[in-house]
Amino acid sequence: MHHIRPSIAPYFDCSGNELHVGGVPVSEVVAQYGTPLFIYDRSVLEKKFALLQKALPPRFDIFYSVKANPNRTILAFWIAKGCGLEVASGGECYQALAAGCEPSRILFAGPGKTDAELQYALEHGVGEIHVESLQEIDRIACICARLGTYAHTAVRVNPSEEAQGGAMRMGGLPSPFGIDEEDLDLALQRILAEKRLILQGLHCFTGTQILDYTSLIRQYRKAITIARRVATQTGTSLRTVDFGGGFGIPYYPNDVELDITRFGEEILPLIMEARQQPAFADTTFLVEPGRYLMGEGGIYVTRVTTIKESRGKKFLIVDGGMHHHLAASGNLGQVIKRNFPVALLNKLPNDLSETVQVVGPLCTPLDVLARDVAFPSAQIGDLVGVFQSGAYARTSSPLGFLSHPTPPEIWVDAGKVSLIRRRGTYADFVGDLPEDLL
Repeated sequence: MHHIRPSIAPYFDCSGNELHVGGVPVSEVVAQYGTPLFIYDRSVLEKKFALLQKALPPRFDIFYSVKANPNRTILAFWIAKGCGLEVASGGECYQALAAGCEPSRILFAGPGKTDAELQYALEHGVGEIHVESLQEIDRIACICARLGTYAHTAVRVNPSEEAQGGAMRMGGLPSPFGIDEEDLDLALQRILAEKRLILQGLHCFTGTQILDYTSLIRQYRKAITIARRVATQTGTSLRTVDFGGGFGIPYYPNDVELDITRFGEEILPLIMEARQQPAFADTTFLVEPGRYLMGEGGIYVTRVTTIKESRGKKFLIVDGGMHHHLAASGNLGQVIKRNFPVALLNKLPNDLSETVQVVGPLCTPLDVLARDVAFPSAQIGDLVGVFQSGAYARTSSPLGFLSHPTPPEIWVDAGKVSLIRRRGTYADFVGDLPEDLL
């Protein structure tokens, strides 16, 4: 598979010029379930989890970030691995509980939690609510008083500049995320003044899609410094210090894979040193990865329906697109369009004889899955696969755009293929109308 990025090769096999997922030819999957669709390989998730778990020091906890991919089967998989779940909405909290997660193993973050969402979380006894504004502290206290309950909280801090890194910065600048480090003292005072709020943790997360392990180490060091300050000011040992997620995966030709081994070598002495201090004697350090655990285990598969040439360029029009995979189209934060790794899944390996544009069926020029990509000679019916599609793909896309049926999700476990989300139907588009309009 010489024309697929090298980082893909360890996770998928090719036999008879065709991609195999979990030992199953991709043509067998699409023959049963059609296209477009998402396919997830359990074995890849197992490998990624093992790599991360090996890199982390002892007594480190992993909370899977539900926003990466909230499919119930996937949530149940991570719960069975011993992971907690990090949620960022009432809907994600509901899905976490429905998947069988113990409420105490749920962390609720997010800058815009509504009163209804906070009440839902408190009524179900979630393990920790991460407060992200001074107003939110007051709102949680009011809801607790009304319910006659208590809230276990952690303060999410927007740290200063020296902790920055990653493709998408979420701290250091003016931000809706977290409480600015310079306002931390006031936030602590407000929480400690509320008898129904229990301060038990600190959350310090400043960026995502980080491929340089030294950036992660720098952020962790900053988080420990802030946590030590909090413990000193409050006179208590924090129960949790949450370093967030941020572990990246390679998407583009010049991306270098995160060196998780070197990360592990650097983080161990940092954490061991922290544990020697009374402030962290009983602290659980934790991370909340999503993309790193899920991203490389998923493939988005579409079928070529039309081939045409226009003014010197060849277009492969496929039956899926940005409505299912907004990130691959470049419309989820990219400034300059860069291609996700793509391939003709039924023609591996093969001569790269053509330069083509892979576009979806939507009536917008934004619906481009790959631009100027080298492909073998394509025919109608060929299968185009977009790799690195296990996280922030289906779940972060405008599924209702142009009213195409939503794509199914398929789970492959050691040769066994299962449907874990059905394909949408035309009837779904009117299913949420009031009865008097049906």
